[in-house]
Amino acid sequence: MSFEYKKTYLLLGSNLGNRELLLENAMKMIEIEIGEIFAKSSVYETAAWGKTDQPNFLNLALGVQTYLTPIELLNSVMAIENKLGRIREEKWGARLIDIDVILYGNEVVNLGDILKIPHIEMHNRKFVLQPLAEIAPNQIHPILKKTILELLEDLNDSLLVAKI
Repeated sequence: MSFEYKKTYLLLGSNLGNRELLLENAMKMIEIEIGEIFAKSSVYETAAWGKTDQPNFLNLALGVQTYLTPIELLNSVMAIENKLGRIREEKWGARLIDIDVILYGNEVVNLGDILKIPHIEMHNRKFVLQPLAEIAPNQIHPILKKTILELLEDLNDSLLVAKI
């Protein structure tokens, strides 16, 4: 039986507490529990999306090679969030740490309300596409058949996303 690495892309975000330290700790835990980080974007300060009456986020995108299946990846991401103090109280609310699975190789995963890959809102969100375009501009969205850079260029999102 042979195992194959999957290139997966994650988006990390934090808008509470020591945001920089939380992102650093999340990356350390990802390397231990998920796989080798092969790409890391700059850190971006971004206005909150969806629920806007909260502090700005720090966001960054990671490319990670993993042996985990999509559901194992989701479970690992959620376990890391919990270890770092994430409490799920309200949709799009403020949070210590948020780790989203954006892409998993070229696969399309639909586990209903549990997990959808590619992330169903990624192509509408500048705070996802801007850091992702920095590390994977030519990665093809497996459903929309456009590169990340093309999605970013086509985007109609004026949300503040500033490289730090």
